[in-house]
Amino acid sequence: MTAHLLRLDHLVVSARTLDEGAQYVADALGVAPSGGGAHPLMRTHNRLLNLWGGVYLEVIAVDPHAAPASAGQATHARLFALDDPATQTRLDNGPYLSHWVARVERPKRLPAWQAQYPQRIAPIVPMTRGDLTWGLSIPQDGAFPSWQGVGDGVLPSLIQWDSVRHPSAALPESGIALRALKAFHPRADVIDEQLKWLGAAHLIDVQPTEGAARLVAEFDTPEGPRTLE
Repeated sequence: MTAHLLRLDHLVVSARTLDEGAQYVADALGVAPSGGGAHPLMRTHNRLLNLWGGVYLEVIAVDPHAAPASAGQATHARLFALDDPATQTRLDNGPYLSHWVARVERPKRLPAWQAQYPQRIAPIVPMTRGDLTWGLSIPQDGAFPSWQGVGDGVLPSLIQWDSVRHPSAALPESGIALRALKAFHPRADVIDEQLKWLGAAHLIDVQPTEGAARLVAEFDTPEGPRTLE
């Protein structure tokens, strides 16, 4: 088990398009995400919403304007299971809270930790967006992280930023604070085991369910309590 507790970095709302995702968040929370940019390696793009306490919400979608790979150039599967037909089918019914990302703080080095426990942590992929650079744990097939075959977006991806200044510091204040992050999963026991090993169990409340896995985020907003799922 890690000796360092992780921090919540950001929440992920997946959408067919950024406009759909931004409208979904605006309808739910009263403020629309903005800014963001493109992830060239993943052929995705995003918009962001600042939350209280150095956390943000990301709306992500396939970038229709991404440059195609050159002949003979390998492409990485898009992150957060965006290439998965099941995800695409679900997105046909609208955007949803699909995932969350936990931050690994220095002096712990995420690549070294992953190399020590490759069965527990997916490969660390160098990512860029504008002048920002970071490492993110992404399975080779772009699927959500899993442990013993269980994940479904409920287990977090791990991130380590290369800059001292967190990206949320550059986002406008929204007046919105995350009050609680909850997960419902039919294999809550397996999820809980991996969360404790990662040092992330304190970041999310995992409850068993007989239904499909899902995430629910509860917020305090200037207009009162709101929920996103």
